[in-house]
Amino acid sequence: MTWRISNHAISVETLLNLESIFALGNGYLGVRGNFEEGYAEGMDSIRGTYLNAFHDVINIPYGEKLFAFPSTQQKLVNGIDSQSIRLFIGEEEEPFSLFDGKVLSYERHLHLDKGYAEREIHWQSPSGHEIKISFRRLISFEYRELFAIDIFIEGINFTGPVKIVSTVNGNVRNYTAVNDPRVASGHAQLLSVKECGTREEYGYVMSETTESSLQMACVTRHEYSGSPQVQVDCNATKVEHTYIFSLEEPMHLTKWNIYTDTLRHGEHPIDQGIELQERLKGKKFEDLLILQKDYMDQFWKSSDIIIENDTSIQEGIRFNVYQLLQSAGRDSFSNISAKGLSGEGYEGHYFWDTEIYLFPVFLMTHPDMAKQLLLYRYSTLEQAKDRAREMGHAKGALFPWRTISGTECSSFFPSGTAQYHISADIAYSYIQYYLAEDDRNFLLQYGAEVLFETARLWIEIGHDYKGGFHIDEVTGPDEYTCCVNNNYYTNVMAQNNLKWAVKSYEILKAYDQSSWAELCNRLEVSPDEVESWNQASITMYLPFDEELGVNPQDDTFLRKKVWDFENTPKDKYPLLLNYHPLTIYRYQVCKQADTVLAHFLIEDAQDMETIQHSYDYYEGITTHDSSLSTCIFSIMASKVGYMDKAYEYFTETARLDLDNTHGNTKDGLHLANMGGTWMAIVYGFAGLRLKESGLSLAPSIPTSWERYAFRIRYRGRLIQVQINNERIQLGLLEGKELTVQLYEEHVILKLNDTINKSLK
Repeated sequence: MTWRISNHAISVETLLNLESIFALGNGYLGVRGNFEEGYAEGMDSIRGTYLNAFHDVINIPYGEKLFAFPSTQQKLVNGIDSQSIRLFIGEEEEPFSLFDGKVLSYERHLHLDKGYAEREIHWQSPSGHEIKISFRRLISFEYRELFAIDIFIEGINFTGPVKIVSTVNGNVRNYTAVNDPRVASGHAQLLSVKECGTREEYGYVMSETTESSLQMACVTRHEYSGSPQVQVDCNATKVEHTYIFSLEEPMHLTKWNIYTDTLRHGEHPIDQGIELQERLKGKKFEDLLILQKDYMDQFWKSSDIIIENDTSIQEGIRFNVYQLLQSAGRDSFSNISAKGLSGEGYEGHYFWDTEIYLFPVFLMTHPDMAKQLLLYRYSTLEQAKDRAREMGHAKGALFPWRTISGTECSSFFPSGTAQYHISADIAYSYIQYYLAEDDRNFLLQYGAEVLFETARLWIEIGHDYKGGFHIDEVTGPDEYTCCVNNNYYTNVMAQNNLKWAVKSYEILKAYDQSSWAELCNRLEVSPDEVESWNQASITMYLPFDEELGVNPQDDTFLRKKVWDFENTPKDKYPLLLNYHPLTIYRYQVCKQADTVLAHFLIEDAQDMETIQHSYDYYEGITTHDSSLSTCIFSIMASKVGYMDKAYEYFTETARLDLDNTHGNTKDGLHLANMGGTWMAIVYGFAGLRLKESGLSLAPSIPTSWERYAFRIRYRGRLIQVQINNERIQLGLLEGKELTVQLYEEHVILKLNDTINKSLK
C-alpha cells in the first residue's frame, strides 16, 4: 500500500518522530500528528499547531554585539491547540488512553492519495469496557483555515455513558532544546490569551504574540449524533465543550476548527472565524473528504512518480512529495520553512532551501505554486535592499540567510549573513521560472527587478584583480568552511546572476520598450551599469587547480590538511555538534555538497572531465552531516555515470524521515531533502535539464528497478516520461507540439502521440 503511511504498534520511543510523520498541513495551517487524547503522564510530546509565517519577534542576546549584527529575529509560534479531545468511559469515567487498559488492535494511516489521517482502535478499559474508536482528521486544501476532527465510537460489550471533553487551549508553549543549535533554546512562551469565550454554538480563543503583536484566533463548533447532555466551560485560557452520550448505539462527533490571523484576515480574527464557520454549515466531514480527494487527484496528476519493483522507495517518494504540498506557502506572507509546518526545528525560518531544493519540484509540476514562492521573495525585496545598505553596500539587494518576515535572523554571521549566495540562489529561481514558463510579463513585473538588484550586489562586493572579477569574504553552502575568498559556488552563481540580469535587460527591451524604459527609469538602471554587469560576468574568476583538475572550493581550501576521518568516532558526527567551528574551518572537510552542487546547477561552466574530477575529490571529504547533501551527490553521480553510487546516495534520501536516519525527525521533517529526492529521480536518473536551448533528458535507470515514470509541466504542456531497462517513452498529454532534446537527438512530441527510443 504505497499510497498510505501506516503504523500498527505503539512505541514510546517513536512517538515524537511519528508526530512529525503524521503531521497535516495545507501551506497555511499545520498540525502535528499528536494523539487527541494525549499520552500518559510524564511522556514527552511536541504538541504543535502552526500558521505559516505567524511569528513573534525576540531579542538576540550577544556577549559582544558589533555593527549590523541583527538585534532581533522572528520565530514561528506554536499556536492555539484545538486537537484535544478526551474520552471517559462508563459510570466510573475511566479515561481512554492507549497507555492504560488493553489495546486489542491499533492502526494508524496517513492517506497520501486522499489527504487525511486516521486511527482505528479497539480498546478495553481497565474495568473491562470494550469499545472501538475511529479518529479521522484533515486540514482542508479547499478551505485553508479549516482543521477538522471526526470521531466515531462503537460499544462492543458496553452500552453505558461516554463523556467527551473537547478543548480549545490557548495556554501553549514552543518547544526548546538547549544543546541543539538547530532547535531554539529559549523564548518558549510567545502567546498570551486576549479573549476566550463563546458566541451561541461557537467557542473561541484569541491570542496575541508578545512583541510582534500579531493575533491568531481559533473558532470551534461541534456536530454530533443523538441528544447528548452539553456543558460549556471557559476560563482565562481555554474553552471546554463537554458532551455526555449514552452509547446504546454508535455515536459520532465532528469538531470544526477555524484558524484566522491578523496577517491575512484583518483586525477582527474572531469575527472572520465565525463568518467562515457560518459558510461551512451544512457540510459534513464526508463532504470534506470528497473535496480533499478531488484536490489530491489533481495534484497527483502531474506530481506522482511511479517506481516499479521497489515498494519501500515508492512509499518514500510519495510521502516526500505529499509533505512538500502540505508545506508550501501560498500567499505573499509565507514561503516554505526548513521543517515545513511539521515542527519547530530552525524556528520556522525560510532558507535558500526553497529556491534550490523545493522550488524545482513545483516549477516542473505546479508552476502556479512556484510562481507564488517567487512572489513571496519579491515582497521582501525592499528589506533585502535595506540589509545591503546596512552591510555597507551602496546598491543591491542582500536577501537574508534566515528569515520569516524578510529581515535577517541569523546571529552567527560566518555561516549566516556571509552566505551571500542566497541572493544568487533567489535570482537562479527567477531565471529557471522564465526558462520553464517563458513568462515575459512576469519578468517585466517582478523578475527583472530582482535580477537587477541582485546583480548590483555582486558589483558592490566584488572587485577586479589581475583581470579577473573576485568575490572575497563569503561563505558557500558548505558551512564547515566560512568567510573565504572566491568560493566557487558563490562565484559561478553570481556569474549566472549577472549574465541573466543583462539578458533580461535585452529581452524586455525587445518585448515592450515602453515598459522597459519605465522600469529602467524607476530603478535608475543605465546602459553603463548593465555593461558593468556584463564585464563582471565575463571576467568572473572561477578557481581551478591544474594538478588535480578540479575547481577548488575556495582560494585556500586545498592548502588545508584533510580531516582525519579514519580516527573520528561515529558518535562525533555531525561535527558541528562536537567540535568548535574554528577547528572545523582549519581542515578540508565538507558538511555538504558545495562545488559539486555548483556543477549541477551551472553544469555548462565546466567541462565533463572537471566535473568528474571534482566529484571524485569532494566525495572523499564530505561528511553529509547536512540532509541537503546526499541527493546532490546522487544527481551528479548519475551525471558522471556512477550509477551504483547514484542509487546508494538516493536511497539515503528517499526515506530519511520515515526511517529517522538523521535522528532528529521529531523536530520536524527535512523538507529540502524531500525535494532533493524528487530531483534525484527527475534531474538525476532521468537527466532532465532546463536551459535556454529548451528541455532536455538523458535518462538512465537503477539496476534494481524495472520501470519508473513521472510527469512534468513545461510551458503549458503536460509531458509523460516512462523509462524501463530497454526503452524510453515520451508522451505529450496536454498542450501544443514541442521539440525536446533526448540525449543528443531532437525529438518532436505531438499531442496523444508516443515517442519510443532505446535507453543508452
